[in-house]
Amino acid sequence: MTNRQSFFNELAKTWDIRFQTQELINFLETLVPMFGLRDEQKVLDAGTGTGILIPFLLRAVGPSGQVVAIDFANKMIKVSRSKYGHSPNVSFAVQNIEQMDYPSESFDAVVCFGLFPHLENRVEALRQIKRVLKLEARLIIAHAHSSEEINAYHKKSASVVAQDMLPKSSEMRRILKQAGFFRITITDEPGCYLCVSFKSSN
Repeated sequence: MTNRQSFFNELAKTWDIRFQTQELINFLETLVPMFGLRDEQKVLDAGTGTGILIPFLLRAVGPSGQVVAIDFANKMIKVSRSKYGHSPNVSFAVQNIEQMDYPSESFDAVVCFGLFPHLENRVEALRQIKRVLKLEARLIIAHAHSSEEINAYHKKSASVVAQDMLPKSSEMRRILKQAGFFRITITDEPGCYLCVSFKSSN
């Protein structure tokens, strides 16, 4: 287990107490409809953590949709499964997004909420995301803070995430285009970050 996995495993028990506030819930009520998800879609919740996003994703894809929740921290998945494992529309797996074993073109959307700065190998992660997405399906990168707010918060940390930065819009566009994504839109403002892009055929 890496130091990064250990770090997030240690936080699993107290994560919801610290972060699942009414303010965040209200924010997600507004944010998730902006993802553009539809009924019956199959969505990968990458870096699900304790599953904060799961009920909102389930609502977005409807009773015939499916949410696949993964995280590389097994204790995060344990907490998430304890909360939402009763739902027949959700499945869970301990997986690193950089080494996924799902078949190609499995998902209608991949959602990375609060995950992107923590990717150790962004090139490989995006390669895997593109592989598992259907043609012209969407990648959603979102946060409850702006890139400036996230980066300032991480810089103050004395932990393994101190260097985990969310790129500025110009750099994010470059990274995504290089990885084979197009139709990139980015909102980066105080209290909200949302980047939506689509898998190209190249």
